[in-house]
Amino acid sequence: MKLIRWILGRIILAGNALFSPKGVTRDSHAQQQVDLKAQSMALYQFEACPFCVKVRRAMKRQSVDIEVRNAKTEPHRQDLEQGGGRVKVPCLRIEKDGDVTWMYESSDIVSYLEKEFA
Repeated sequence: MKLIRWILGRIILAGNALFSPKGVTRDSHAQQQVDLKAQSMALYQFEACPFCVKVRRAMKRQSVDIEVRNAKTEPHRQDLEQGGGRVKVPCLRIEKDGDVTWMYESSDIVSYLEKEFA
């Protein structure tokens, strides 16, 4: 089973690399605003998870540079479990005005990114 997951993961990653989406082009001031907003976010993910790939592709389409954290390694796994309540990926950690929100569903995360950065 591990071998099958590994092979499927490599296929997913290869497909993502071959068919990578093109990002939005913004003027430098607008991109700085996006980058500033993205600094308050972090994406907890597994590299070959298809739902995580979906979110990373949405980030690329919106030209958003959100910190990506591997939820398989410590301390990120522990942070995800303590902050969000469970180890499930993808999970977007959003910090706004001192409040932290943990968003788990890939479709919800993609919708949020499209709304915030379009």
